[in-house]
Amino acid sequence: MTARWTVKGFIDTFRNVYTISSDTKIVSKILEIHLFPRILAFADEHGFALVLAEHQNYYPDISFVSKSDESVRFAVDFKTTYRLPDKPWLCNGFTLGSHGKYFEDRTSTKNIQFPYGSYSGHFCLGIIYDRADGATIDETRPHPIEKLHSITSVISNIQFFVAEKWRIAGDKSGSGNTANIGSIHRIEDILSCNGMFAKLGEEWFDDYWMNFGKITVKGSDEKTKKITSLLDFVKYRGGNASLIVVRNNQS
Repeated sequence: MTARWTVKGFIDTFRNVYTISSDTKIVSKILEIHLFPRILAFADEHGFALVLAEHQNYYPDISFVSKSDESVRFAVDFKTTYRLPDKPWLCNGFTLGSHGKYFEDRTSTKNIQFPYGSYSGHFCLGIIYDRADGATIDETRPHPIEKLHSITSVISNIQFFVAEKWRIAGDKSGSGNTANIGSIHRIEDILSCNGMFAKLGEEWFDDYWMNFGKITVKGSDEKTKKITSLLDFVKYRGGNASLIVVRNNQS
């Protein structure tokens, strides 16, 4: 599903419009605000209550909890990313939550709304967009509201998707040195839920990320190394490496 970006900025009581940047965090928050009434209506229609994350660093963003049976829960995280202008078949990627304490210990309540193991499924509500060329990003200069329609939108070509997070996961960390699971980057595979674990299954996803960088093996040069690739991990576990979904991101 695609949509147009209609947000131009913020307005003050003097009817001045202050434009926004295409920063992913800002775009993500605005989209969350826009989508929330629809999500609330969807949950109510299907007999679920919404529980928002109590703290900013908690997982997930929203918990869907059944009104008839509170043990039935689904985790939903908002994820936004942009297409790479020189390779539009790829996006910048996003993180799929931590593989730390609450992921390893499925009964833990550290940095998570409900224990990870108590959720029936873990989903991403994702948005992929283009950063607009020539967009107005001067956040310091106000524009009169009469000029609203002349302000260039900072993003365009917005595409929505819903996916179970294990189905769009890669085998590399999502952000620097933090313990975050990284996504795949090929947009076609994200939309079709064809990530690296898609043919292996969710149990392999759990096992790999629970043990990411923790297993040490001896290489052909007799030096030890930590396993940080799915291919090495599947071989170590004696699995079928041909089931790993691999794409050449350059073509």
